Amino acid sequence: QVQVVESGGGLARPGGSLRLSCAASGSIFSIIGMGWYRQAPGKQRELVAIMASGGSTTIATSAKGRFTISRDSAQNTVDLQMNSLKPEDTAVYYCKVIARDTSWRQNDYWGQGTQVTVSS
Repeated sequence: QVQVVESGGGLARPGGSLRLSCAASGSIFSIIGMGWYRQAPGKQRELVAIMASGGSTTIATSAKGRFTISRDSAQNTVDLQMNSLKPEDTAVYYCKVIARDTSWRQNDYWGQGTQVTVSS
């Protein structure tokens, strides 16, 4: 069993900043990737940023230049620093962990989601 817990989020004004954190724990053998997705009301869940275990990173076009993803492999954590926030960044943000458990099974694990609201 792998647990994924997010923290951070909340309310920010346009142009402001927020930081999201995510920690994975449990029966983890290895982590293949960790990252963030978001889902706005009435829209599909979309990738924001993800980092593979080797360090390669994929960032959505809408987030480039504003959001930074960072990982601490020793702690199994991933953070998302969000700057220059826009109202269209409002969404529920989910942490995704791609991992092999101690039974060598590979699965995607999701956090419960954290609300980010950008409004004046």
